[in-house]
Amino acid sequence: MPELARRLGLADAVVIGLSAMLGAGVFVVFAPAASLAGGPALLAALAVAGVVAYCNASSSAALAARHPESGGTYVYGRERLGPFWGFLAGWAFVIGKTASCAAMALTIGAYLWPAYARPVGIAAVVALTAVNLRGVAKTALAARVFLAVTLSVLAFVVVSGAAALPATVDFGPADGGVYGVLGAAGLMFFAFAGYARIATLGEEVRDPARTIPRAIGLALAIVVVLYAVLAVIALLVLGPSLPTSTAPLADVVTAAGLPALAPVVRVGAGVAVVGVLLSLLAGIGRTTLAMARRRDLPGALAAVHPVRQVPHRAELVVGAVVVLLVAVADLRGVIGFSGFAVLGYYAIANASAWTLGGGWRRTVAVAGLAGCLAVAFSLPLSSLVPGAALLAVGALVHLVRAARAA
Repeated sequence: MPELARRLGLADAVVIGLSAMLGAGVFVVFAPAASLAGGPALLAALAVAGVVAYCNASSSAALAARHPESGGTYVYGRERLGPFWGFLAGWAFVIGKTASCAAMALTIGAYLWPAYARPVGIAAVVALTAVNLRGVAKTALAARVFLAVTLSVLAFVVVSGAAALPATVDFGPADGGVYGVLGAAGLMFFAFAGYARIATLGEEVRDPARTIPRAIGLALAIVVVLYAVLAVIALLVLGPSLPTSTAPLADVVTAAGLPALAPVVRVGAGVAVVGVLLSLLAGIGRTTLAMARRRDLPGALAAVHPVRQVPHRAELVVGAVVVLLVAVADLRGVIGFSGFAVLGYYAIANASAWTLGGGWRRTVAVAGLAGCLAVAFSLPLSSLVPGAALLAVGALVHLVRAARAA
């Protein structure tokens, strides 16, 4: 079986994880989350999402160290729980993240050129697929560039907002209740999902048993701190208007008395989404490779380019599917079931980690599994029902194929 080259060090892995997390979510998620939870409870939702993300990260790191190959929870579920659960995890990842790719591509178009959102989104997918086909080292290099732009924009928002904090603060009503906080945490979790991208690149990381856990922990810690700062700034500056904002970080700059610079934040948001789309396409391609190697997807997708050492057929197919979705799908439609599917993916990761043993490790895995299920089933029905239906369809097809093979 052809192997992928181990070219990524700790810094590369952290950068890919950060570029995956610091993408579309941080620029849009605070407003809908505040709408569900109520402004004052936004930080509670962030805390819940952070705890669930920590549990998921710990479980993913332990599993990646034990099974350092491409595929992430698809591999972990298959090895620890059995072929069905591995397939379900891989299926959840592929459908959830493919939809996320289409949503991000449409977001890029909406930010950078609203009148031509679809053509711009398609062009972004084509260009980023070409970058990934050049090799994972090129992916890491491009991720560094996008991450630098994103961090610069976020730092500008923090400085601008901190300089314009009001003397009195009105957060608005907190009427979401526990259900609203959990649902908001599900939306906030979308902004965290990305650290597992490091695990899906496990076959291309040097010294994976040591590098992957450290990279996941570092990337998550940085993001939690940054999100907390940005959430506090948005709450203090925008107050009760935060839930209705369509571009909260740009509105922070405007409220700070710098409306002429708000377009800089919008452009920065577009660039940030390009960065997360780049690493997400790479992660889906490698999960597709892992599933094709085990014939859960067509075996032709298991090919690795002899020179570039990337799963070129899987990358091309994923790119083509995303282009098709961008051309025909609605932004809200493609993003609706993504959160539910991804939380299902991490639920299987935690269940897999439980089988590794160890008192603290099992405690974290149980907490992560319970957190994923609680948050997933607190999402609005418009997100829950399509996600559950697509997972059920995939599971049914897999069980029918397995029965025929037997």
